[in-house]
Amino acid sequence: MQGIKGVKGMKGTRARGLSLHISLIAGVLLSLFPFYWTIVMSTRTSTEIFQFPPKLLPGTHFLENVRHLFQNIDFFGSMANTLIVAASVTFLVLFFDSLAAFVFAKYEFPGRRLLFVLMMGIFMVPAQLQAIPQFVIMAKLGWIGSLTSLVVPAAANAFGIFWMRQYMRGAIHDELMDSSRLDGCGFLRQYWHVALPVVRPGLAFLGIFTFMGQWNDYAWPLIALINPDHVTLQVALSQLNSVHGTTDYGMVMAGALLALLPLLVVFFIGARQIMADLGKGAIR
Repeated sequence: MQGIKGVKGMKGTRARGLSLHISLIAGVLLSLFPFYWTIVMSTRTSTEIFQFPPKLLPGTHFLENVRHLFQNIDFFGSMANTLIVAASVTFLVLFFDSLAAFVFAKYEFPGRRLLFVLMMGIFMVPAQLQAIPQFVIMAKLGWIGSLTSLVVPAAANAFGIFWMRQYMRGAIHDELMDSSRLDGCGFLRQYWHVALPVVRPGLAFLGIFTFMGQWNDYAWPLIALINPDHVTLQVALSQLNSVHGTTDYGMVMAGALLALLPLLVVFFIGARQIMADLGKGAIR
């Protein structure tokens, strides 16, 4: 009887494992389908895209769509602008947010709770409400129309501070901080040599999140960059909708596909870094 029950239990476990794997595979396929469909549309003409039933295999017009794309917008110039903004903002956010989060997480000082509550209140304010006062400030500083107006306002944000504070509270133990003080470490040495090596997975996630957000940002660059020849990639791609009387969706999707490739590279590099650091932490 026990043997029969054991066999039934093994069969039930295998069935549950099989159903779980099938569900995961189905979820992965559903997640990848929009990317595949972007590839298909970037290789088709607008007429072929709107045919019914739709053609699910890639076509032969990709190079033609890319050539039209390069003829209508300064693709590489706008991509360079976007790369400069995204990389600069990501670096500044990682530094300032982690530094502020380290103070909030591991140091006691008067007014800490009040400052944190005020910061979370800022976090709750929609970005659309900040656009007008932010534009006025940038205009008075003379930064409207330059990439500085995109980098400086985004150099620190409440979400990054909150995320890193929560991560540091669990990852950096008080005993480690006490040991570093006994060894003579000051604030900056504790931050650089003790905190940062421990929270690298959290920094990797924040870096990916920030870079992707800046790369895909559309509203604020559209407002701040008043020169149409000096714009970021998302604003440049939006100009394709008014290039012709009727939108060439094959060209638009080819631009969207090319704009997506750097994000995939950054994501895979960051994801590998997260998994490698988590593995090192597990071994320790």
